[in-house]
Amino acid sequence: MSVLIKTVRVRGFRGIENIEVELERTTVLTGMNNTGKTSLLRAIQLATGARASISQDDFYIKDSSTIEKITIDLLIAPVSDTDQQQDDFDEDWEIVFGTERIKTDGTRSYVPLRACVELDEASNSYQTTHSILPDWPSFHDESGYWYEKPKGKKTSFRLDELPFFYMDAQRDILEDTRLKSSYIGKMLSKVEYTEESIQEIEDQIAELNEKTVDNSEILKGLKSSLQELNSAMDGDSSGVELTPFTKKLRDLGKGMTIYYSDSQDSFSMEYHGMGTRSWSSLLTLKAFIQLLERNYQASSGVFLPILAIEEPEAHLHPNAQKKLFGQIHSIKGQKIISTHSPYVTASSSLSNIRSLYKDHTVHCGKINLKGLTDEDTRKIYRQVINTRGEMFFSKLLVFAEGETEEQALPIFFKKYFGYESIERGVDFVSVSSHTAYLPFLRFSEGMNIPWMIFSDAEADAKQSVQKALKKIGKEGDIGQHVVFVEDGNDFEKEILAGGYEAEVRKAIASFDFYHSEQHREAREATRLEEIEGYSSQELYEKMTSEKTRYGPAVAYQIVDSEKQLPEKVVELMEMIERTLQQGH
Repeated sequence: MSVLIKTVRVRGFRGIENIEVELERTTVLTGMNNTGKTSLLRAIQLATGARASISQDDFYIKDSSTIEKITIDLLIAPVSDTDQQQDDFDEDWEIVFGTERIKTDGTRSYVPLRACVELDEASNSYQTTHSILPDWPSFHDESGYWYEKPKGKKTSFRLDELPFFYMDAQRDILEDTRLKSSYIGKMLSKVEYTEESIQEIEDQIAELNEKTVDNSEILKGLKSSLQELNSAMDGDSSGVELTPFTKKLRDLGKGMTIYYSDSQDSFSMEYHGMGTRSWSSLLTLKAFIQLLERNYQASSGVFLPILAIEEPEAHLHPNAQKKLFGQIHSIKGQKIISTHSPYVTASSSLSNIRSLYKDHTVHCGKINLKGLTDEDTRKIYRQVINTRGEMFFSKLLVFAEGETEEQALPIFFKKYFGYESIERGVDFVSVSSHTAYLPFLRFSEGMNIPWMIFSDAEADAKQSVQKALKKIGKEGDIGQHVVFVEDGNDFEKEILAGGYEAEVRKAIASFDFYHSEQHREAREATRLEEIEGYSSQELYEKMTSEKTRYGPAVAYQIVDSEKQLPEKVVELMEMIERTLQQGH
């Protein structure tokens, strides 16, 4: 049996006003930049009693007013080997926490820890105090929010059995080897040998040094010249030694060099890129934790390290990112990983992903798997996460049925707003079929990312959209989330019916190829006359025969004309504008 931090709540820390996040054994935090991922990791560091510096900048500011107190709550619970929450702590963890820290709700035991950071007027410094709550309150009820409840009995909280490790994105194994405080530095400082081994190894090193000098004319000449120093020193001087290799075993770590080899040669870490160096630094943390684990196992003690890791994907190619995630996942302990990588996120279990989204405040989203079949879950992975990983980092998602809309709508967006959609984090996504909206909607709803649909309006398409919204409980919100084109139309018919036939003809003509100016002069007039003779049905068939080709071409012709954007496109852009302005 083990324990886990099941829930963390944060109030007033950096950019986080008030949030609750449920944690797993391995939790992956995703979201756009500046949504609070690093702040959440640092908050857990504060709450676990790990050393952390606090300044005025760490206090949340709202409406030019700085909050006076940071509050962080952790719910620690017993779990089985399969991470299922248990009713009671085992005897070893009961001893670690002590009976005064363990509470029960009548059925299940838990440790409700609170950390508060406030300015101490006497010392003019920020002080962190820990306490054990009388119970674990609701996040919000009729009496107020969780942080307004009594904080309970004051306690100390820094347990060796529950150590916290932070690995930020600025990591480099070369720097680590120079620092005694790094994980590899700490490991090297713990290297021990028997007296017999020390003597034997140092004798071998001395022999190697002597042989190295004797076989080099340069080193022998240098040694001979340096021996002239004896004339200026006491007569008892024993001479000069050159030691290309570390003389004393205790200094072995000072000259430690790491080499990585391929099938043909080996190279010092200095010649490797930042990807290899960053990856290596992470793996030294894994080795350090394995060392601590062996020590606790030798003393029959319990041990659960808490690891906070920022952007493990830094400098690595996609396949390396996936492999590294597997290595991190296998480390003993509880891992909280912040990432901007869709590859790292896709490597995680769906139940382990948490999305942080920021509008006026920071929200946390997760996909609720209760009630979903295995096939429902597979569809979310297959249709969304494995192929549309950028959606994790969107400010707003606009879903459409086909490829034409996916390529044309960003062009219309730029015409309407005056800048690219990606500048505001707006992604236009084709779901490929009017029957395929549901996995995308479940993803967006779960991850707390605003969404809307720009839909065809044939009877079966409208019915499919309504059915999908009903399954996520949004059937009454169609007007807030969905823009249908005119009844009976798909997107191509909507363009033609809106008075843009001339622009469609120009788009078709733009793809005609002429071998030379003479060829153009001989053929162009006849070709344009031929295109002018196309009926609306023929134009429609041409557009739908090669959607990815004609979709953006038609859109560019429309925005380059003097005409207004299509009416339903304008309606969609107005909905996007309202959503971006008000949050959600």
